Amino acid sequence: MKRSPTFLITVLCFGFAFLYVPILSMIVYSFNASRLATVWGGFSTKWYVSLVSNQAVIDALVLSLKIALVSASIATILGTMAGIALARFSRFRGRMFFSGLVIAPLVMPEVITGISSLIFFILMADWVGWPGQRGFTTITLAHITFSMVFVTTIVQARMVQSDRAIEEAAMDLGSRPWQVLFDITLPVISPAILSGWLLAFTISLDDVVITAFTTGPGSTTLPLLIWSKVKLGVTPDMNALATLMVLFVGAGVVTAGIIMNRAEKRRLTDERLAFRAND
Repeated sequence: MKRSPTFLITVLCFGFAFLYVPILSMIVYSFNASRLATVWGGFSTKWYVSLVSNQAVIDALVLSLKIALVSASIATILGTMAGIALARFSRFRGRMFFSGLVIAPLVMPEVITGISSLIFFILMADWVGWPGQRGFTTITLAHITFSMVFVTTIVQARMVQSDRAIEEAAMDLGSRPWQVLFDITLPVISPAILSGWLLAFTISLDDVVITAFTTGPGSTTLPLLIWSKVKLGVTPDMNALATLMVLFVGAGVVTAGIIMNRAEKRRLTDERLAFRAND
Protein backbone atom coordinates (compact mmCIF):
# COMPACT_ATOMS: atom_id res chain seq x y z
CA MET A 1 0.00 0.00 0.00
CA LYS A 2 1.45 3.33 -1.09
CA ARG A 3 1.57 6.05 1.55
CA SER A 4 0.58 9.59 0.61
CA PRO A 5 3.17 12.37 0.95
CA THR A 6 0.92 14.15 3.45
CA PHE A 7 0.90 11.14 5.74
CA LEU A 8 4.68 10.74 5.57
CA ILE A 9 5.23 14.45 6.27
CA THR A 10 2.82 14.26 9.23
CA VAL A 11 4.67 11.28 10.69
CA LEU A 12 8.00 13.03 10.17
CA CYS A 13 6.78 16.22 11.85
CA PHE A 14 5.39 14.22 14.77
CA GLY A 15 8.72 12.45 15.19
CA PHE A 16 10.68 15.71 15.21
CA ALA A 17 8.18 17.27 17.60
CA PHE A 18 8.49 14.30 19.95
CA LEU A 19 12.27 14.75 20.01
CA TYR A 20 12.64 18.53 20.11
CA VAL A 21 9.54 19.98 21.78
CA PRO A 22 10.73 18.82 25.25
CA ILE A 23 14.09 20.46 24.61
CA LEU A 24 12.45 23.69 23.48
CA SER A 25 10.17 23.71 26.52
CA MET A 26 13.19 23.23 28.78
CA ILE A 27 14.91 26.19 27.12
CA VAL A 28 11.82 28.37 27.55
CA TYR A 29 11.38 27.46 31.22
CA SER A 30 15.06 28.17 31.90
CA PHE A 31 14.02 31.85 31.73
CA ASN A 32 11.26 31.30 34.28
CA ALA A 33 11.32 33.73 37.21
CA SER A 34 9.50 31.29 39.46
CA ARG A 35 11.32 28.70 41.58
CA LEU A 36 8.81 26.11 40.39
CA ALA A 37 10.04 24.67 37.11
CA THR A 38 6.54 23.94 35.79
CA VAL A 39 4.84 27.21 36.80
CA TRP A 40 5.56 30.26 34.66
CA GLY A 41 6.32 33.30 36.79
CA GLY A 42 7.56 35.74 34.20
CA PHE A 43 10.71 36.23 32.16
CA SER A 44 14.02 36.33 34.03
CA THR A 45 17.70 35.51 33.48
CA LYS A 46 18.54 35.22 37.18
CA TRP A 47 19.10 31.46 36.97
CA TYR A 48 21.86 31.97 34.41
CA VAL A 49 23.44 34.57 36.68
CA SER A 50 23.25 32.21 39.65
CA LEU A 51 25.15 29.54 37.72
CA VAL A 52 28.17 31.83 37.41
CA SER A 53 28.44 32.09 41.20
CA ASN A 54 27.75 28.39 41.84
CA GLN A 55 31.21 26.97 42.56
CA ALA A 56 29.99 23.36 42.63
CA VAL A 57 28.65 23.64 39.09
CA ILE A 58 31.84 25.32 37.84
CA ASP A 59 34.06 22.65 39.42
CA ALA A 60 31.92 19.86 37.98
CA LEU A 61 31.96 21.50 34.54
CA VAL A 62 35.74 21.92 34.54
CA LEU A 63 36.23 18.29 35.61
CA SER A 64 33.82 17.03 32.94
CA LEU A 65 35.55 19.04 30.21
CA LYS A 66 38.98 17.81 31.27
CA ILE A 67 37.84 14.19 31.27
CA ALA A 68 36.05 14.58 27.93
CA LEU A 69 39.02 16.26 26.24
CA VAL A 70 41.58 13.71 27.44
CA SER A 71 39.42 10.63 26.91
CA ALA A 72 38.21 11.76 23.47
CA SER A 73 41.74 12.53 22.28
CA ILE A 74 43.22 9.21 23.44
CA ALA A 75 40.16 7.27 22.23
CA THR A 76 40.48 8.93 18.82
CA ILE A 77 44.14 7.92 18.50
CA LEU A 78 43.49 4.32 19.55
CA GLY A 79 40.25 4.07 17.60
CA THR A 80 41.87 5.40 14.44
CA MET A 81 44.67 2.87 14.70
CA ALA A 82 42.17 0.04 15.26
CA GLY A 83 39.93 1.21 12.40
CA ILE A 84 42.84 1.37 9.95
CA ALA A 85 44.06 -2.07 11.03
CA LEU A 86 40.64 -3.68 10.61
CA ALA A 87 40.03 -2.01 7.23
CA ARG A 88 43.46 -2.43 5.62
CA PHE A 89 44.69 -5.70 7.12
CA SER A 90 41.96 -8.18 6.28
CA ARG A 91 43.97 -11.22 7.35
CA PHE A 92 46.14 -11.48 10.41
CA ARG A 93 46.32 -13.90 13.31
CA GLY A 94 43.72 -13.09 15.94
CA ARG A 95 41.75 -10.69 13.75
CA MET A 96 38.41 -12.16 14.76
CA PHE A 97 39.32 -11.99 18.44
CA PHE A 98 40.60 -8.43 18.09
CA SER A 99 37.45 -7.37 16.24
CA GLY A 100 35.31 -8.91 18.97
CA LEU A 101 37.21 -7.06 21.68
CA VAL A 102 36.72 -3.78 19.84
CA ILE A 103 32.99 -4.24 19.26
CA ALA A 104 32.14 -5.79 22.65
CA PRO A 105 31.72 -2.48 24.56
CA LEU A 106 29.38 -1.27 21.81
CA VAL A 107 26.81 -4.02 22.45
CA MET A 108 27.40 -4.43 26.15
CA PRO A 109 25.07 -2.58 28.59
CA GLU A 110 26.73 0.39 30.26
CA VAL A 111 25.94 -0.96 33.71
CA ILE A 112 28.01 -4.08 32.93
CA THR A 113 30.89 -1.94 31.71
CA GLY A 114 30.66 0.18 34.83
CA ILE A 115 30.63 -2.78 37.21
CA SER A 116 33.51 -4.51 35.43
CA SER A 117 35.56 -1.30 35.47
CA LEU A 118 34.88 -0.85 39.17
CA ILE A 119 35.96 -4.44 39.96
CA PHE A 120 39.07 -4.02 37.82
CA PHE A 121 40.16 -0.85 39.63
CA ILE A 122 39.51 -2.44 43.04
CA LEU A 123 41.60 -5.48 42.12
CA MET A 124 44.39 -3.31 40.74
CA ALA A 125 44.42 -1.29 43.96
CA ASP A 126 44.73 -4.49 46.00
CA TRP A 127 47.42 -6.07 43.83
CA VAL A 128 49.71 -3.16 42.87
CA GLY A 129 48.39 -0.30 45.00
CA TRP A 130 47.08 1.64 42.00
CA PRO A 131 44.85 3.56 41.78
CA GLY A 132 45.06 4.96 45.28
CA GLN A 133 41.58 6.40 44.91
CA ARG A 134 39.00 6.61 42.19
CA GLY A 135 38.62 9.93 40.43
CA PHE A 136 39.87 11.68 37.31
CA THR A 137 42.18 8.87 36.15
CA THR A 138 39.74 6.00 36.62
CA ILE A 139 36.86 7.90 34.99
CA THR A 140 39.06 8.82 32.02
CA LEU A 141 40.25 5.25 31.50
CA ALA A 142 36.70 3.93 31.64
CA HIS A 143 35.52 6.55 29.15
CA ILE A 144 38.37 5.69 26.77
CA THR A 145 37.37 2.03 26.89
CA PHE A 146 33.85 2.51 25.58
CA SER A 147 34.23 5.69 23.49
CA MET A 148 37.06 4.36 21.29
CA VAL A 149 34.61 1.77 19.94
CA PHE A 150 32.61 4.48 18.21
CA VAL A 151 35.75 6.04 16.74
CA THR A 152 36.88 2.66 15.44
CA THR A 153 33.53 2.01 13.76
CA ILE A 154 33.45 5.42 12.06
CA VAL A 155 37.06 5.29 10.87
CA GLN A 156 36.74 1.71 9.64
CA ALA A 157 33.63 2.59 7.62
CA ARG A 158 35.43 5.57 6.05
CA MET A 159 38.51 3.50 5.26
CA VAL A 160 36.42 0.86 3.50
CA GLN A 161 34.83 3.53 1.30
CA SER A 162 38.10 5.30 0.45
CA ASP A 163 39.97 4.51 -2.78
CA ARG A 164 42.95 2.30 -1.95
CA ALA A 165 44.40 2.84 -5.42
CA ILE A 166 45.66 6.28 -4.36
CA GLU A 167 47.71 4.75 -1.54
CA GLU A 168 49.04 2.02 -3.82
CA ALA A 169 50.00 4.60 -6.44
CA ALA A 170 51.91 6.60 -3.84
CA MET A 171 53.82 3.49 -2.73
CA ASP A 172 54.60 2.61 -6.37
CA LEU A 173 56.10 6.09 -6.76
CA GLY A 174 58.47 5.48 -3.85
CA SER A 175 56.61 6.66 -0.78
CA ARG A 176 57.14 4.69 2.38
CA PRO A 177 54.19 3.33 4.39
CA TRP A 178 54.53 6.05 7.05
CA GLN A 179 54.58 8.74 4.36
CA VAL A 180 51.47 7.29 2.78
CA LEU A 181 49.77 7.19 6.17
CA PHE A 182 50.47 10.83 7.08
CA ASP A 183 50.30 12.37 3.59
CA ILE A 184 47.35 10.47 2.09
CA THR A 185 45.44 8.17 4.44
CA LEU A 186 44.99 10.50 7.41
CA PRO A 187 43.99 13.56 5.32
CA VAL A 188 41.43 11.43 3.43
CA ILE A 189 39.83 10.09 6.61
CA SER A 190 40.22 13.33 8.60
CA PRO A 191 36.45 14.08 8.49
CA ALA A 192 35.79 10.65 10.01
CA ILE A 193 38.48 11.22 12.65
CA LEU A 194 36.94 14.57 13.58
CA SER A 195 33.48 13.01 13.70
CA GLY A 196 34.77 10.24 15.94
CA TRP A 197 36.43 12.74 18.27
CA LEU A 198 33.26 14.80 18.56
CA LEU A 199 31.18 11.69 19.23
CA ALA A 200 33.64 10.45 21.85
CA PHE A 201 33.74 13.90 23.46
CA THR A 202 29.94 14.11 23.60
CA ILE A 203 29.54 10.58 24.98
CA SER A 204 32.13 11.24 27.68
CA LEU A 205 30.64 14.62 28.57
CA ASP A 206 27.12 13.31 29.24
CA ASP A 207 27.85 9.83 30.63
CA VAL A 208 26.26 9.00 33.98
CA VAL A 209 26.19 5.22 34.45
CA ILE A 210 29.86 4.33 33.93
CA THR A 211 31.01 7.51 35.66
CA ALA A 212 28.92 6.68 38.73
CA PHE A 213 30.78 3.35 39.13
CA THR A 214 34.29 4.72 38.56
CA THR A 215 34.16 8.04 40.39
CA GLY A 216 35.18 8.75 43.96
CA PRO A 217 34.84 11.44 46.63
CA GLY A 218 35.54 14.92 45.32
CA SER A 219 35.24 13.88 41.65
CA THR A 220 31.68 14.80 40.77
CA THR A 221 31.17 15.40 37.07
CA LEU A 222 28.49 17.67 35.68
CA PRO A 223 26.07 14.87 34.65
CA LEU A 224 26.34 13.34 38.12
CA LEU A 225 25.70 16.74 39.70
CA ILE A 226 22.63 17.26 37.54
CA TRP A 227 21.38 13.75 38.31
CA SER A 228 21.78 14.25 42.05
CA LYS A 229 19.80 17.50 41.88
CA VAL A 230 16.95 16.38 39.62
CA LYS A 231 16.23 13.40 41.88
CA LEU A 232 14.69 15.94 44.24
CA GLY A 233 12.83 17.71 41.44
CA VAL A 234 13.75 19.75 38.39
CA THR A 235 14.61 23.36 39.21
CA PRO A 236 15.00 26.35 36.83
CA ASP A 237 18.74 26.56 37.44
CA MET A 238 19.11 23.00 36.12
CA ASN A 239 17.05 24.02 33.10
CA ALA A 240 19.47 26.90 32.53
CA LEU A 241 22.47 24.60 32.89
CA ALA A 242 21.01 22.04 30.49
CA THR A 243 20.19 24.83 28.01
CA LEU A 244 23.81 25.98 28.03
CA MET A 245 24.94 22.40 27.40
CA VAL A 246 22.54 22.09 24.46
CA LEU A 247 23.80 25.36 22.97
CA PHE A 248 27.41 24.31 23.49
CA VAL A 249 26.96 20.93 21.82
CA GLY A 250 24.86 22.45 19.04
CA ALA A 251 27.52 25.06 18.29
CA GLY A 252 30.16 22.33 18.23
CA VAL A 253 28.14 20.20 15.81
CA VAL A 254 27.53 23.14 13.46
CA THR A 255 31.18 24.17 13.55
CA ALA A 256 32.36 20.62 12.92
CA GLY A 257 29.89 20.27 10.05
CA ILE A 258 31.25 23.40 8.39
CA ILE A 259 34.85 22.28 8.84
CA MET A 260 34.19 18.78 7.50
CA ASN A 261 32.22 20.16 4.54
CA ARG A 262 35.08 22.44 3.59
CA ALA A 263 37.62 19.67 4.05
CA GLU A 264 35.61 17.32 1.85
CA LYS A 265 35.28 19.95 -0.89
CA ARG A 266 39.03 20.62 -0.70
CA ARG A 267 39.77 16.91 -0.95
CA LEU A 268 37.54 16.46 -4.00
CA THR A 269 39.14 19.48 -5.64
CA ASP A 270 42.63 18.10 -5.02
CA GLU A 271 41.63 14.72 -6.46
CA ARG A 272 40.23 16.32 -9.62
CA LEU A 273 43.39 18.39 -10.07
CA ALA A 274 45.56 15.31 -9.56
CA PHE A 275 43.64 13.30 -12.16
CA ARG A 276 43.82 16.18 -14.62
CA ALA A 277 47.57 16.45 -14.09
CA ASN A 278 47.98 12.74 -14.77
CA ASP A 279 45.91 13.01 -17.98
